[in-house]
Amino acid sequence: MSTPFFEVENITKRFGGLTAVEGVSFQVARDEMIGLIGPNGAGKTTLVRLIMSILRPDSGSIRFRGKDITRMRTWDIVTEGIASTFQNTRPFRRLPIIANVMVPCLGPRTSRRGEWVKRVEARAMDALEFAGISDLAREPASRLSQGDLKRLEVAKAIATEPELLILDEPFGGLTPTETELMAKSVRRLHKGGRFGRLHSEGAAMIIIEHKLHELMKIVDRVVVMHFGKVIAVGTPDEIIKNETVIEAYIGKGVI
Repeated sequence: MSTPFFEVENITKRFGGLTAVEGVSFQVARDEMIGLIGPNGAGKTTLVRLIMSILRPDSGSIRFRGKDITRMRTWDIVTEGIASTFQNTRPFRRLPIIANVMVPCLGPRTSRRGEWVKRVEARAMDALEFAGISDLAREPASRLSQGDLKRLEVAKAIATEPELLILDEPFGGLTPTETELMAKSVRRLHKGGRFGRLHSEGAAMIIIEHKLHELMKIVDRVVVMHFGKVIAVGTPDEIIKNETVIEAYIGKGVI
């Protein structure tokens, strides 16, 4: 039996008397795009923080390419090849957005890859172009709209050349047109290819999103959480017909 590319096994996290994540287990294959959905307070963002080691679990394990990363430091997890965006964006607001992206370009994972590191600014510009905001490269981050801040988060994440990319509500705050452009960018990154000097072999993905109509179009499987537990795993078609999921979260006729 082959080793899973990425695996969360029986992860639990408590805050005092509140169990935010309870016994969560799922796997992601190297070529998969997974949707992670559930009501507000279901534990999705807490789970991402556990994966990225911003929080430490009370029990369970997280493995990436067969390696236990449960208690690694966050920056070492990024070096291993996992990157994440977050729902609440925190850029360096006084710096131009290109400078925001140049910072992750200097990380050990990307700098060890060779010649392009001598042209960090060009590398950062490629990431901004991929995210669709290269025309704003010289603007201070403080002037960006919420939608553009989301795209900046994506640019920062992909600048680290992740093999697994976790996106926390990438469509939040975007107009329908912007959402479609972001979805196309996500699909391109998942499939891999060369974008200027930015080369990707394709990234596995975990996407947290409340815009279910858009999400279900692009993911291979969906993990549904409710009250900190996984209540269903399946294809988009299976999930939208699952009575437990409909009752807990989706509602009839939503998608």
